[in-house]
Amino acid sequence: MRRRDFITGLAFGLASRPVAAYGQQRELVRRIGVLLPGTADDPAFQARLAALHQGLALLNWTIGRNVRIETRFATTNAAEIRRHAAELVALAPDLILAHGGATVGPLLQATRSVPIVFPVIGDPVAAGYVDSLARPGGNATGFMVFEFSLSGKWLELLKEIVPGVTRAAVLRDPTAGTGTSQFAVIQAMAPSLRMEVNPINMSDAGEIERAVAAFARSPNGGLILTPSGPAFVHRDLLITLAARHKLPVVYNERSFVAAGGLVSYGANEVDQYRQAAGYVDRILKGEKPADLPVQTPTKYELVVNLKTAKTLGLAIPPTVLSRADEVIE
Repeated sequence: MRRRDFITGLAFGLASRPVAAYGQQRELVRRIGVLLPGTADDPAFQARLAALHQGLALLNWTIGRNVRIETRFATTNAAEIRRHAAELVALAPDLILAHGGATVGPLLQATRSVPIVFPVIGDPVAAGYVDSLARPGGNATGFMVFEFSLSGKWLELLKEIVPGVTRAAVLRDPTAGTGTSQFAVIQAMAPSLRMEVNPINMSDAGEIERAVAAFARSPNGGLILTPSGPAFVHRDLLITLAARHKLPVVYNERSFVAAGGLVSYGANEVDQYRQAAGYVDRILKGEKPADLPVQTPTKYELVVNLKTAKTLGLAIPPTVLSRADEVIE
């Protein structure tokens, strides 16, 4: 009996050991989709993705061990974005991270079950992506790129950099409610600064070029670029037009200044990608997007390009330089 018991116990032990070892060696691999309205060689998106990967690593998510990331660079072409959105949803990922309304909208048309995290968005309530900031209610949540009160700061900054400016054209997306709301805030601020402001709608390159050229025919003018899909699509054109017409421009995001723009003030989008890793972690561990509030920016940055200022014949005031988070020379 004892010999039989010993053999039975030994057999059980040998049979169970590989199972335990297999369980220790094999870890559940979660799949994350990433949809970006840009190209793989865009320095701005490279920096954002690096921050996302860093944030995930700090939360013990290691690519190849317990997480797999499927990244799709869909450029800014709407048809390509829809195609990549459908492809990612078909992979049945545990979660999709998407940048801005240009990608979030098509994704929500493709799925109402796969969790979606947006590290950058305009007004998700007005766009219908979430029910409210506090209780998103659906399968999407994330981080807004601005608060509407910020819009007035852009006009103040333009006046501080170029005290003689008396006119400002506000470039906006006419199809987005955020563009209208931001212009309203800027318009309300204008009288206190003795400024005249007018909108320029951004739909296609030709319209933008004609409108900026017409605005530049009168003196003492400057531009404000509000955040939108068209702003990103036409980034290089806008920077070229500003240089051609010698116009000071306040942009909403650092990548414009890194590409040759004058000055920007807005949310640190790299930091928001790092924060988005926290939401990815929480959702992968069982929390629902519907219960995770949409967050407003916690960090704004002021970036100045002194080389561009010199080209425009501007001397950036010391008060601005002393507040700058980054100065590009």
